[in-house]
Amino acid sequence: MRSINEQKILILTGSLGEGHNQASKAIVESAKKNYPHLRVKVMDYMELTHPRLHVAGQYFFVQWMKHFPSVYGYLFQKTREENTLIQMLKRFSTFSLHKLSTMLETEKPAIVVSTFPPAAAGMSLLKAMGFTDVPTATVMTDHTDHSYWIHSHTDYYMVGSDVVQLALERKGVPSKKISVTGIPVNPLYSQPVDQGRLRDHYGVHASEQVVLIMGGGEGMIDKEVIEWMKSREYPQNVRFMIVCGRNAKLYQSLQEDFSDHSQITVMGYVDRMHELMAMADLMVTKPGGLTISEALTMERPMLLVKPLPGQEQDNADYLVGIGVAQQAMAGELKQQLLKLITTPALLQEMKHKAAINTHKDSALSVLTRLLHIQQSYRLREWSDDITAVPYGVLNREVFENEALHHYYDSYR
Repeated sequence: MRSINEQKILILTGSLGEGHNQASKAIVESAKKNYPHLRVKVMDYMELTHPRLHVAGQYFFVQWMKHFPSVYGYLFQKTREENTLIQMLKRFSTFSLHKLSTMLETEKPAIVVSTFPPAAAGMSLLKAMGFTDVPTATVMTDHTDHSYWIHSHTDYYMVGSDVVQLALERKGVPSKKISVTGIPVNPLYSQPVDQGRLRDHYGVHASEQVVLIMGGGEGMIDKEVIEWMKSREYPQNVRFMIVCGRNAKLYQSLQEDFSDHSQITVMGYVDRMHELMAMADLMVTKPGGLTISEALTMERPMLLVKPLPGQEQDNADYLVGIGVAQQAMAGELKQQLLKLITTPALLQEMKHKAAINTHKDSALSVLTRLLHIQQSYRLREWSDDITAVPYGVLNREVFENEALHHYYDSYR
């Protein structure tokens, strides 16, 4: 029998948005730091199963989010609960399962972790059909209970909050299959920082109040924020730091707009975001699952701008509900920003609530739980009623003629 350190954790992620990949990387970094001999491998599920479509899929997903958010929000709500439409989407995400099964045969992981819903769907179907009995876990990267995350043959769920745990239990997931670990973030966000040294490095005076403005990896920054900064109708001691991500066009435009403005620093893609967050007195951001988890870990107050209808709105509702953030409604951003930056007591109260609700070392909590699950499986504490079938048996004909009937029967 192989030891834990000789076995492999396989993480299946996806490139629709930044969060799934960032969560996977956080688990890897935690393993390097805390279990240096542990083997952890990350694979892109879309690249594996749809190699010709995954790059185009990323592009069209971003364009969809930018131009048709209401359509996405409508579909999200229509499929929040298990129904025929979500079953069709789950079916689509499991095409090319023979590639997934072949990969499992090659890699021989001790446990498979999904940070991407379609990957969880694919693994669940393989287990439902009896083609594998490898233990599986899903790490949810948003504070949501959407049915796309939930699959009948997922062994375990790791979630960001008690709110999500209760929601999953209401959907029928047994409590013993859920752990509240926090959404995994890079261990760097849990490390103590020297704010004085950081401010010196970035040229920020000790008396300045730092407002960090973020638009995610795609640089989706609200125009109302930009117009307000151009107006200069804010206190002289406020320093704005804008992160444009991979949006080169926005970066170039803002560099030109604010080239002579000493209170505004414009940045492109940043690989040391933990340093900027450590300096921030307030973050203005869209509520992506990983961004807000990093902010919570560092106990930063947040002002949330234009969440996408769907998981981002679920994230916003959670943060506002626990008192660590406010959501700027249309036309109210200027007033809310001014109120926050001129009311230190309010920011301090938000920081206090963030400290209460954060999960320090969340990636380590996820990793530790994964090792416990895998060890329990080795001791056969998990069900032994699955008879594995050779992976080579799985092919398109089997998938089309048998798999769906088996899969849907598991929901009845």
